[in-house]
Amino acid sequence: MDIILKNGKRGEQQFEEKEGAAAFRHTTSHILAQAVKRLYPEVKLAIGPAIDDGFYYDFEFSSPISSEDFAAIEKEMKKIVKERLALERFTLSREDALALMKERNEAYKVELIKDLPEDAVISFYKQGDFVDLCAGPHLANTGYVKAFKLTSLAGAYWRGSEKNKMLTRIYGTSFPDKDQLAAYLTRMEEAKKRDHRKLGKELGLFTLMEEGPGFPFFLPKGMILKNTLVDYWRRLHEREGYQEISTPILLNRKLWETSGHWDHYRENMYTTTIDDEEFAVKPMNCPGGMLVYKSQPRSYRDLPLRVGELGLVHRHEKSGQLHGLMRVRCFTQDDAHIFMTKEQITGEIKGVMRLIHEVYGRFGFSYHVELSTRPENSIGSDEDWELATEGLRRALDETGTVYVVNEGDGAFYGPKIDFHLEDSIGRTWQCGTIQLDFQLPQRFGAEYMGADGEKHRPIMIHRVVFGSIERFIGILIEHYAGKFPVWLAPVQVKVLPISEKFFAYAGKVLEALKEAGIRCEMDNRDEKIGYKIRSAQMEKVPYMLIIGQKEEEGGTVSVRSRDEGDLGSRELESFVQKVVVEAKE
Repeated sequence: MDIILKNGKRGEQQFEEKEGAAAFRHTTSHILAQAVKRLYPEVKLAIGPAIDDGFYYDFEFSSPISSEDFAAIEKEMKKIVKERLALERFTLSREDALALMKERNEAYKVELIKDLPEDAVISFYKQGDFVDLCAGPHLANTGYVKAFKLTSLAGAYWRGSEKNKMLTRIYGTSFPDKDQLAAYLTRMEEAKKRDHRKLGKELGLFTLMEEGPGFPFFLPKGMILKNTLVDYWRRLHEREGYQEISTPILLNRKLWETSGHWDHYRENMYTTTIDDEEFAVKPMNCPGGMLVYKSQPRSYRDLPLRVGELGLVHRHEKSGQLHGLMRVRCFTQDDAHIFMTKEQITGEIKGVMRLIHEVYGRFGFSYHVELSTRPENSIGSDEDWELATEGLRRALDETGTVYVVNEGDGAFYGPKIDFHLEDSIGRTWQCGTIQLDFQLPQRFGAEYMGADGEKHRPIMIHRVVFGSIERFIGILIEHYAGKFPVWLAPVQVKVLPISEKFFAYAGKVLEALKEAGIRCEMDNRDEKIGYKIRSAQMEKVPYMLIIGQKEEEGGTVSVRSRDEGDLGSRELESFVQKVVVEAKE
């Protein structure tokens, strides 16, 4: 693709490359804005960036529009594509840029320009009679955009603040050809069927209530799923030499000032006052983990010290950003902190990478890896940052891991490795992360006694595998479409007696299953067996046992699989053993 870069020069890039797709979709957002301007001349433009898998543009309309208006807007967009309008970049001084946007009555653009430095040289892109304030890059002309679709409509506060005006956000996506667009739309339709909010309600896993927006309620079956994941996490971490701790949810302001969160994360923290002293509800577990490390003298013989915590953390998210279990205000973070010497860095990072690889393989996820480097608002010395980044890079290189560098996207206290897993319909989710931190041990004055009899500063790894257990559950619901493997399923077997007269034998079957540790239920409603089977199928239970006269007389069970259908008659003991083995595997 021929692209107009931010400096106005041309360059070639492929759509398959991240930057190429972003330029392609950013151009499509300008085509959308131009089409809307042609149809609604009074509309005011806000912003229109490319996002993962698409783009959006925010508008202020004089009267509301709906998704029924998309057809007309798309028709106008197709005209603009056929016109093959060249995108021309030009720059203006701040004063001239303000004059241009005031002349065009673009109040939101004026506000953006006013926030720029006095001596800024401000770039615009022009296509035909349409001009937009923009840094670029873009395609060379509109004709490259062969396939697009407007997908949804939403409200969005200007600049994300509830204090500002609510704008209309139009979402869309675009591709170089119609086949790619069709494949994407098919995936999106499948994603709707798998929506964890819909399935979570249908399967009785969790609920969200207006009394606690962003604070999920887990129901009994959801708690079974959650506890199964937690049990799995504990077994793995015990095997890997981690010690589990628990730290308080509320800690005083001084702690958060020491950690740096008060200055760098304050707007996302909930606070309260106790005995005239300001406290914060913890948004993360690390400072508490530091206090645990400092609670007793440490020696080099204690290192590496691996400390795990399933800590409940709270973070203030804007109401418009909340989304089921994927974006919440409180969640359980499967944190662990490793305290070590400089010589142990590479080995410990490799160990965490191996653990994450094992866990994702257990759920059938493939993944890709990113190395995120120093951001602008970082703390600490250049030397520490270089050493930390090189430690992560060396571990990736020595394990032969394929990765991309994500410049400037590290945490404020250190670089990190992020693991982006891919689900069964090709979507990616950022879950696992490994962050190397020289700063927190220094800020807290953490020490250990070295072999030389001198005090030394430990280095710290922050790492999560699931990330947020709640979010991971949301991902699993959609990944499996609610059809959890036997070991995860809240109900593994459903016993279905044909009528009341077989309740006694069905009860004995139920007890045999329970004694073997199998999670099971019996459907003793006065309904026909076909109805009971359909209900169990809708509940996505892995196995159904149909109990009638033949089964009672023979001491057997008639087995039906959620995925394979009728499996015929089985000895009860044989079936129990099959499920026990399957759950363990």
